[in-house]
Amino acid sequence: MYTREEASRIKEEFWTSFGKYLAPHQSVFGTKVNWVNYKTGVKDIYFRMQADKRTASICIAITHADLGLQEIFFEQFQEFKLILEQACQEEWDWQLHTQDDYGRTISRIGLEIHEVNVFNKQDWPAIISFFKPRLIALDDFWYDVKDNFVELSR
Repeated sequence: MYTREEASRIKEEFWTSFGKYLAPHQSVFGTKVNWVNYKTGVKDIYFRMQADKRTASICIAITHADLGLQEIFFEQFQEFKLILEQACQEEWDWQLHTQDDYGRTISRIGLEIHEVNVFNKQDWPAIISFFKPRLIALDDFWYDVKDNFVELSR
């Protein structure tokens, strides 16, 4: 068992390593990007990655406080489901109005792997191999559809 400080340090080390690993890759937008904290440029839409002692997950999180607007954004993503699946070369899980770790209602489109542990450095290659192609695919997908969400958010 790790103390809170040790757990925080290990997670920080993982995310720093992941960021350095992806740093040479430019966004499809032609710009340098902070892959760990990807900026979609649209309020209330985030690309989130999470790793803990049992799983690793990546998702598109729609966090708008107005549930009606959150649903509209989710429906807009559904319009682009085929583009997302083609970019990622797999199907993702779609959840309208689910709860996040803080009890807030969000909508999530994502994927998760099990039996990996961010606190075990031997699992880091598997976690990075899970995140890297999907995050790059999300960037590619976002290049194609972002303008639709910018318009919708106005």
